[in-house]
Order: sequence, then structure tokens, then C-alpha cells
Amino acid sequence: MTEPPRPPGEGHPGHNDPTAPMPPSYSTPPTPDGSYPPPTSGAGAYPPPPTSGAGAYPPPPTSGAGAYPPPPTSGAGAYPPPPTSGAGAYPPPGGQPPPPGGYGTPPGGYGPPPGGGYGQPGPQFGGPGYPGGKANYANDDKTWVLLSHIGGVLFGFLAPLIVLLVKGNESQVVRAHAVEALNFQITWGIAAVVSVVLTACSFGFLFFLPFIVWLVVLIFGIMATIKVNDGEWYTYPMTWRVVK
Repeated sequence: MTEPPRPPGEGHPGHNDPTAPMPPSYSTPPTPDGSYPPPTSGAGAYPPPPTSGAGAYPPPPTSGAGAYPPPPTSGAGAYPPPPTSGAGAYPPPGGQPPPPGGYGTPPGGYGPPPGGGYGQPGPQFGGPGYPGGKANYANDDKTWVLLSHIGGVLFGFLAPLIVLLVKGNESQVVRAHAVEALNFQITWGIAAVVSVVLTACSFGFLFFLPFIVWLVVLIFGIMATIKVNDGEWYTYPMTWRVVK
């Protein structure tokens, strides 16, 4: 008589033993579709995919038809730019947070530095050789300077001309004063000649013109002498500066 077929697994050791360990494939609960996932550890686990060698998976393409497209920079799916101000703004290099209101231009802007701008000398007072308010005469420079001015009142253009020729190449201050006085004496020397000619042509009717010229030379010559004696620069008015 033939024995009826047994159910699968019956007769095998541990089939009906509830304490027997389950195979690795049945240690994980089945998925909703009734299948069991492959084991991840143990004797029956699948080996990890090779990362190098003949059977390694190739890296994803970076260019060509199958390459992944770059992330969008504009439109609905684009990443927003990082904030530049406010609570979420990135701090500048160095780890210091930006000051309130950002790094703006200071009030009034960046003006030129004191002293007349970049690479330019500051304000100058007086004439040549006078970087400040008054001059400090060296040695006998003051005597020659006074001679160039007061001598012009007495001897005309000859006094400043002699001072210029004798001392002009040795002292910048003396030369500046001598040139200024010489130009004044030349200008009003010409005016004196013209006034004499006009007086002669008018048969003495304009006799007061030479006197006015001499009075102008006297007044401005004395004023210049007083100024330079105090160490100040004096510029003659109504002067034709022919000598530089």
C-alpha cells in the first residue's frame, strides 16, 4: 500500500519545533505583495556590489545624452540665492558679522585729506620763500631785502637791480623781494617818464602828474619796507611784472 504524500517540510528535523531558528530568508517579514526581501546579513546575504574592478558599476555620466542635468538657476525649481542682509545673511570672511545697515559709504563720503588733496602741498601763505606766515631771515638777508624796497624809493629801479645781481643767486628770499621791487620800480619808472612827457606836451597844464607818480612810489615803498621788516611778504599793486 502506498503512503500518501506528506506536506512539504514534514519529516525534516525541526519542522514542527517552534524553538528552531528560522532560515535567514524568513527572518524578515514579507512585503505587502507577499515576497520576502533578500537577506542583508548572514550566510545567505547577497554580497555588496563591487566598487572597483571588472564587475564594478560605472560612475554616472557627467556629459552627453545620459548625463544628469544641472540644477535649475531660475524658475520654479531654482534654488533661492543666499541672503545678503538680515538675520540669515552669511557673515563676511573673518567671522565678524556685518554692522547694522551693511557696509555702506560713511556719511559725507571719503573727502580729500587735509592739506590740499592727495600729493599736493598744503596752503601757502605769502610769496616765494614763505611757506608759513613769516620769514626767518638768514645771516644778512634782511638787510638786502630792506635795501631792495627802501632803495627803490630813493634810487628807483637801480637799487633792487643791484640787490638782484649781487645776492639773488645766493638767497631765494632776497631774490623774490628784489624781483618784486624791481618790477614795481620799472612799472612806475615808465609811468614817471610818461607823466613828464605829458606835462611838457600840455605846456605845464598837467604838472601834477609826476608828483602823483612819485607819491605812489613813496607810499607803496614805505608800506613794503614796514611789511618785510616784520618778516611778512608784500605784493606791490598796479605792477607790470616783466622780470620773473
